[in-house]
Amino acid sequence: MTQVKPIVTRAGEEDIRTGQSGGAVRVSGVSPQHTPATRIWYGKVSNEPGYRSLPHHHGEAETGGYVLTGKARIYFGADYAEYIDMSEGDFVFVPPFMPHVEANMSPDAGLVWLTARTPENIVVNLDDVPDASLPGYVRPGA
Repeated sequence: MTQVKPIVTRAGEEDIRTGQSGGAVRVSGVSPQHTPATRIWYGKVSNEPGYRSLPHHHGEAETGGYVLTGKARIYFGADYAEYIDMSEGDFVFVPPFMPHVEANMSPDAGLVWLTARTPENIVVNLDDVPDASLPGYVRPGA
């Protein structure tokens, strides 16, 4: 039996062959695509100032997130009318199959999440919604 050893993904060498959803850019630090991992995806998700993801869900995957920097809002529920706000240091759990939109609520500062999913980084993009339908969201330049 071959012994699996720790694998380091160096800064700048993250895997970018991962599911994306509009203004949310995901890079993988630990995933089956480039490490021996078989049941976890761990990475970084970034939203430029004022930008948001497309509506999406993560299939069967449970998601844990941590706001490393910035001001985040997750829209969910019927017509994405419900939301929770988070800031640096906050953790969040997003259940499997829950449609949601991740938004950077700052017009001038980036948003960076650390995110873990199991069993994998599943991203199922859904039909987009107008920015105006998301309570309190304003895209830069709009």
